[in-house]
Amino acid sequence: MRKSLMLLGLVLGFAALAHPAIVTNTNQSVFYLRHLARNASTDIDAVYYNPAGLTKLSDGFHLALHNQSIFQEKTVLNEFLLLNNREYVGEVTVPVFPTFFAAWKKGGFVVSFGFGPNAGGGSADFKKGLPSFEIPISQIPAMISGMAPYYIPTTKYSADIALKGSSIYYGFQVNASYALSESFALAFGMRYISAVNTYEGYLKSIMINPNFAPLGLTGAMIPATMFFNAAGLPAYAAQVKDKAVDVEQKGTAFIPIWSLFVTPVEGLHLSFRYENGTNLEVENKTKTDDTGMFPNGRKTGSDIPAIIALGADYAVTSQLRASLSLSYYLDKDADWDGREQFVDKNSNEIGFGLEYALTEKISLSAGYLMTRYGLAAAYQNDMSQTLSADTVGAGLRIKLLSNLDLDLSGFYVGYKDASKTIAYAPFGSFKETYKRTTVGFGVGFGYRI
Repeated sequence: MRKSLMLLGLVLGFAALAHPAIVTNTNQSVFYLRHLARNASTDIDAVYYNPAGLTKLSDGFHLALHNQSIFQEKTVLNEFLLLNNREYVGEVTVPVFPTFFAAWKKGGFVVSFGFGPNAGGGSADFKKGLPSFEIPISQIPAMISGMAPYYIPTTKYSADIALKGSSIYYGFQVNASYALSESFALAFGMRYISAVNTYEGYLKSIMINPNFAPLGLTGAMIPATMFFNAAGLPAYAAQVKDKAVDVEQKGTAFIPIWSLFVTPVEGLHLSFRYENGTNLEVENKTKTDDTGMFPNGRKTGSDIPAIIALGADYAVTSQLRASLSLSYYLDKDADWDGREQFVDKNSNEIGFGLEYALTEKISLSAGYLMTRYGLAAAYQNDMSQTLSADTVGAGLRIKLLSNLDLDLSGFYVGYKDASKTIAYAPFGSFKETYKRTTVGFGVGFGYRI
């Protein structure tokens, strides 16, 4: 193993943290979780999904406060033959994922405000690190065993590795909506994004078991730094010393939003929303960086892609409504610090939803969402993956009072595994696979004055 290989592995392991995934959170309301097709919404969550549709609200103030609890498991499998552990699991727990909506309507005019985590919102904790951290360490025994002139037999290694990262893009949105007629409305909005990413990780206590009696090595585990210093190899000792990263990244951006809403015939709603693609850079605020990859003050491209969203909602009967949503994300136009070169085609979502009024006070709903990404295998890495998915959700609304609603929902996301083959010279090429599951629950209250 060449001297540079281990350092390169450590650097790449940390550097992957700097790149964003495809960034938009569409789960901006509890209604969405139980329905999954909200682009033609005329409820209070239209603040986000269909601002022009707010003109269908009744006159007065409308308020809603929602929370989602989301639990995700990320698994990385790596088949590299020297690893002690080939499965790495990261837990993402988001007990509080709040969204808030407010609107005031008078005649055909509506002003509204929305708040929510428009991207990120979770903290991933890999308690055993990741393959990109461990693979360089796993090669140390083979390197020492083949090191001339002694060829010291070494068969084991151990290390204390951990990584925790979080990312959240807070969105604050204001809209103005106006109904030009009973069948046509338009709206313009602006969303302010405040992005905050944090990364904390360490790689320490690297141990090996060299066995060479002339040097007093018995096969017991000893610090790798001790071995290399004793062998007169201070450069190697420097590479295996404890390393840590503690970095915060921040950035802000504004997103203009246009919305149209049409009611061509009674019972049929059609919508169009366009969100501008937005340049966003996050700047490093570095406390600790033993890798040299997060210089304080460095800026990284983390754009939010443009969105084209279409929706249709139809009253099949007086009790049953059916909805369709189409969303198209212009990912290929984004600047993700070079990672966009691995985006083969733009991503899209298709959602179907049904809502049934069981009684005057209880409505049931269910939906399905298909999300597909056009990403090359090289886009994925062990720290950041974007996987195509199928989502199902269901829930209900209960009218507690004439002006107070309770919404409950639950959803499950099944992801499609992704994998790629990685070359580790001189050991050959090995497969790395990415898996994920997500479940969530939501509770929301809506109030009208």
